[in-house]
Amino acid sequence: MRAARLMSLLLLLQGRGGMTAAELAKELEVSERTIHRDVLALAESGVPVYADRGRGGGYRLLDGYRTRLTGLDRAEAEALFLSGVPAALREMGLEEVAATARLKAAAALSPGVRDAPATAAQRFHLDAPGWFAGDSPPPAALAPLARAVWRDLSVTAVYKDAERTLEPYGLVLKAGAWYLAARSGERFLIFRVDRFGEIGVLARVFERDPGFDLAAFWAGQSAAFSRSLLRETVTLRLSEAGVRMLRHIADPAALPGALASLQPDGTIRLGVESVRVAYGQVLRFGPEAEVLGPPELRALVAEAAARLAALYQ
Repeated sequence: MRAARLMSLLLLLQGRGGMTAAELAKELEVSERTIHRDVLALAESGVPVYADRGRGGGYRLLDGYRTRLTGLDRAEAEALFLSGVPAALREMGLEEVAATARLKAAAALSPGVRDAPATAAQRFHLDAPGWFAGDSPPPAALAPLARAVWRDLSVTAVYKDAERTLEPYGLVLKAGAWYLAARSGERFLIFRVDRFGEIGVLARVFERDPGFDLAAFWAGQSAAFSRSLLRETVTLRLSEAGVRMLRHIADPAALPGALASLQPDGTIRLGVESVRVAYGQVLRFGPEAEVLGPPELRALVAEAAARLAALYQ
């Protein structure tokens, strides 16, 4: 633990120039007394670090000194590509690895661009979980599955009360929920991580299919899943304003088909999950949509319109 902290301290000094003991303590989440001891340990090991008593003070490395610790190992290099998703790193147990990787990368930059990571972080931020997701802990199965994914290790897993042996290829974070893409036998399948029971990581490395592309596989599976939910079709007549509202109301998977069916008089056929779901969607159009079918939906909307008219008399 101390060795990692000493390396982080050294990389901070190399990457940022002089830093006070207070700044270093805040960055490394230790006391200033610990920083003083660590600096002394670095000096005793031959690192040319010294205390600057001048204006601004703090600790500095001798001009021209460059540590050779900037090379990224494999785990750090992989974690660095996920550094824009801090919540995901934390849930997978990779937060410390990614922090070290960022320090190494910053230390390797030329002085003129060392502030680039901080500049970018103040301008772009990816917030993966959806709204109102709460602060529930990550699924218990996530950490062992993440270890298996990184090391290409097979796992035994209980899923929906059935035990399976899986080859975990990748993890996907979608709107705050984690999913596992895995091969089971000859098929690639998607599993929701919070529905796993006990996970056993086997000491058996599997051979990955070189043609597997996680992003493309997920895109295909999610699109197919979205289309599978559209079990019903409703017919609407939209005003010009209603046509403009359509892309904000229709299910994204239903939108291409609805636009393709659009007639000159505003009639469209819209795929929906159910009549009840369609009822909520149609009400969002207000007076910009008329239901032509099915009769059940037209009756529901007519009743809602009558109740609204009574309320606003």
